[in-house]
Formats: sequence, C-alpha cells, structure tokens
Amino acid sequence: MYNIIKFFLFLFNPEFAHHLAMKSLKIADFLGLLGLISKKNDCKPRSVMGLKFSNPVGLAAGLDKNAEYIDCLSKLGFGFIEVGTVTPRPQPGNPKPRSFRLTKQEGIINRFGFNNDGIDQVIENIRKSKFKGILGVNIGKNYDTPNDKAVDDYLLCFRKSYLIASYITLNVSSPNTKGLRKLQEGKSLDKLLKVIKREQKILYKKYNKYVPFLLKISPDNTNAQLSFMCKLLIKYEIDGVIATNTTLSRSEVVKSKSRNELGGLSGRPLRLGSLKTLKFLKLNLKGKIPIIGVGGVMSGADGKEKIDNGADLIQIYSGLIFKGHRLIDELCRAIK
Repeated sequence: MYNIIKFFLFLFNPEFAHHLAMKSLKIADFLGLLGLISKKNDCKPRSVMGLKFSNPVGLAAGLDKNAEYIDCLSKLGFGFIEVGTVTPRPQPGNPKPRSFRLTKQEGIINRFGFNNDGIDQVIENIRKSKFKGILGVNIGKNYDTPNDKAVDDYLLCFRKSYLIASYITLNVSSPNTKGLRKLQEGKSLDKLLKVIKREQKILYKKYNKYVPFLLKISPDNTNAQLSFMCKLLIKYEIDGVIATNTTLSRSEVVKSKSRNELGGLSGRPLRLGSLKTLKFLKLNLKGKIPIIGVGGVMSGADGKEKIDNGADLIQIYSGLIFKGHRLIDELCRAIK
C-alpha cells in the first residue's frame, strides 16, 4: 500500500509532498483509519535518561516542526517523538525550492533553515495534543541572532519548553543556518552547555521536575572536534547526545544530479558518516552519556547496527519517507 502512496507523493516536489502527506495523515486519523494500519510491536520498553520509552524507535526532529501532527504520528508506533527545530520568533526559513529528493540513492537534501511558527505557537500546539508519551522539543536560534547572543535564544526556548517537554534538544549542528555549526566549537559550546546546565538546575529546583537535555551534533566533525565535545559532555554531565544531524558531504551521491544543491544530506547516504561518529562517541563517552543514533536508518539491520555500536535509542526521518510506517515495526523486531 505504501508503495502506491509513495509513487503518488513522489510525483510532487518534496516540500509539497511532505505537507500533502501530513495533511492526509491527519485526515486518516480523524476518520479512524490509523487504527487499521498501526500495530503493537513486541519491542521491550527501556529506560534512558530517567525516562521510560515504550520502544527505542523515535521520530527525529524536522518532520513535525510546529508540533501540529503529534497525535496522528504517535499512532504509527513510535516509542517517542521529537518536534522542531523551533526558534524564539517565527521565521519563514530559506527561499524555495529548498528540498531535493535523491530517489535512486534514497536520500534528501534540504536547506529549510529552521522554518517554524516560533516557540509560543509550538508550545500551544503541544498543549492541545492528547499525546501522553515521550516528547522531545528541539530548539535553535533565530537566523538573525548573532552567535555571541545565541545563548539567549536557547535559554528562552529552554525555559518555555521545560514544563511541557519530556526532554529538550539543543540543535547546534544544522548546516542550513549561517554560522550555526560554529556553536559546536571551543568557547561557544562550553558557554552554551554551562549556561543551559545551570538553568536546568534552577528550573529543577523551582518546579521539582527534572527535564533532560541533549546536544545534537554534526557528522562532519573531525575526531579532534568530537573529542573536545565528549570532554564537555562529561564535564557538564549532559543528559544525552544525538548523533547525527545531516551532512554536507556528497561522497555517497557523486552520481546524483542534485549533488551540487546546497543543504544537509540525509537518508541512506548519511549512514556511514553517522555510524563513524556514533562509534567515536561510544569509545570516548565510555557509557557515561546516553546516545540517540539517527542518520541513514532505512531497515531493521540499520537500526540494529546503531544499537550494536553504542546507541541507546534510534530515530528515523528519511527512512519513514522512503519506507513508510512499516519500518517502525521492522526496526522494533530487529532490535527486540
């Protein structure tokens, strides 16, 4: 069935197809049709970061930027859902076209640029949802906020998300906001982690609720950069790390007509780069910091590979687009 749906959706440009698919999913949920396709998987629940996940397969940030589709997405079988990336103020993102499908390579290049309705609207959308499972909120800075003021944007979103999120992710690794990846480096990253960790302690004391936060990193970092990150993650006792965001590398898609499009590449071509980063994190974090593996998960074997190489949980995005919701069950069966 999904192959028929995919054939129809792939007739349109990726961004329009995405909106069409999400609207259709919402209609199917309203009509009670999602109950006919969803199934309970037999994957064991697991506890990570002090949270209990019904299964280890989550939805990565980016698919539901504004938290508009949480209820219907949750019925597909995910163990957790992450929304965003969301910024303090609404912003339109980069000019269109900004998404390109590499069908043969099962990849997607996007340069959306954190298009979203802003943190206040996203929080309102979350409050309206009926979802009771694990919900992550992925936060970033506005495109016109200079890097020396970026901490203020993350602090604002962190504070507003704190009581509504199960966990919060700091996105400092998207390649589609100019200069954002510099926040992964040196004093900038040290300052960001230090300030957010301090705020987490303040909010925990104020509300008597501990909300973990994670750092989402790039697959394009050098070993020296990753080593530095690992030291900071351990130093500040960060709750988790997500490996990885999209890549600027085109080494896996040299024959694609879209290879020269600007933006981050996801999907199958990201698998090896993401896996390399995951292995490095496992070796250097020494089990002290949980890892969520994401990038190139297109089959049950891909998901098991991430778990076997250090991931505590996994997320999918492009895999859902190319393989459909049955991939969730396939992953759960492979991981157990």
